[in-house]
Amino acid sequence: MSRPVTPSLACDTIIELIDYPDRPIVLIERVNPPYGWAIPGGFVDVGETVEHAAIREAREEVSLNVKLITLLGLYSDPKRDNRGHTVTAVYVAEANGNPVAADDAKNCQIFSIDSFPRVLAFDHEQVLIDYVDFRTTGKVAPLRYIANR
Repeated sequence: MSRPVTPSLACDTIIELIDYPDRPIVLIERVNPPYGWAIPGGFVDVGETVEHAAIREAREEVSLNVKLITLLGLYSDPKRDNRGHTVTAVYVAEANGNPVAADDAKNCQIFSIDSFPRVLAFDHEQVLIDYVDFRTTGKVAPLRYIANR
């Protein structure tokens, strides 16, 4: 039997800075298309767990060592990434310190949960809406699916 063709697997990490008042988060400005602000993340390497990839990508993109707290949700809409069908696991994590942009991040900035930038890459507007709901209610992202048509 041949191996099936499947979507790419990625991870994103919403990093709460626990040594700042009100636990703001870190977003990056992407150096590569699609441009815009994004949650730090990237593709999972072969032989790597998704959790390890989330920690690695946070370190590579914003120079922070993170502690994963929870899985916010999986985002799998085939249209979420215009480069091709990509499924991402989004984690919430904690970190101390000052983020520094590196690797695929042109810039990084700290944002309070009530002042996100307007131009967000991928489906990160929806992800951040889900995250704000998580911060308010403690509930992870809802399941989203399209019923059989």
